[in-house]
Amino acid sequence: MYVFQCEDSIDGIFTGVYDAWASRYGHKNIRLSADQSGDITLFDEYIMTKADFEKSRKVSRTLLQRLGVEFYETICRCAMADGTLRKLPMDKANAVYQTIVMALALPEGAKVLEYLGEPCIACIFELCRQTSNEGHHLIEFLRFQELKNKILFARIHPKNDVLPILAPHFTNRLPLEHFIIYDAVHQTAAVHKASKSYLIVDASSIDLSLTEEYSSDEEEFRRLWCRFFDTIAIESRINLKLQIQNIPKRFWADTVEL
Repeated sequence: MYVFQCEDSIDGIFTGVYDAWASRYGHKNIRLSADQSGDITLFDEYIMTKADFEKSRKVSRTLLQRLGVEFYETICRCAMADGTLRKLPMDKANAVYQTIVMALALPEGAKVLEYLGEPCIACIFELCRQTSNEGHHLIEFLRFQELKNKILFARIHPKNDVLPILAPHFTNRLPLEHFIIYDAVHQTAAVHKASKSYLIVDASSIDLSLTEEYSSDEEEFRRLWCRFFDTIAIESRINLKLQIQNIPKRFWADTVEL
């Protein structure tokens, strides 16, 4: 078995798909892996692939042209998921590869996503749902704070790479605002300039001290909100379990009142 090891990202997985397909070793003899644990198996040959934007773009173009937007978005959301959160029948990168191979080989193409009896399709479905659920949760929960330079800044700690879901939503909702959504887990940021589109950039070197310098209006609204939150609370009716259900503890660090 030839195991193509790729980076755990959309570009990394799509590059692995490109290299595996171009190798011509035969799809049954190939497995794709985004596992970063370093575990290897005996008698398998491991081939390292490095994320290549041009190769990733070619795979994206093929998926869009031959299988459609819905199929492409489903595959991308699967690639954005944290594949270690659930017990899955296979590595998510291999699920992506096997699904693409199956879709391009069959006349019904994108309809293969309905074949939930196939392990790779079941894996795709579960990971896509995982990413989408967290993305929709954060769309409702995300808090922007106005900095001194009038840029709206939000910090999130997602388990999955959900910036490609959040960025277009808030670009449509706040087209005339400068804003940054910082993913502290994946060290990336969605940057939007007023009246322009957004970019997702590497934010590993961001100066977080600047993000704690709030405007005078922001300071006042934070103070008013905390007072309102404390005032309406009825001590005898505090339901911590319900509070955790509505806003899980892992999001509390990104809130003002908790």
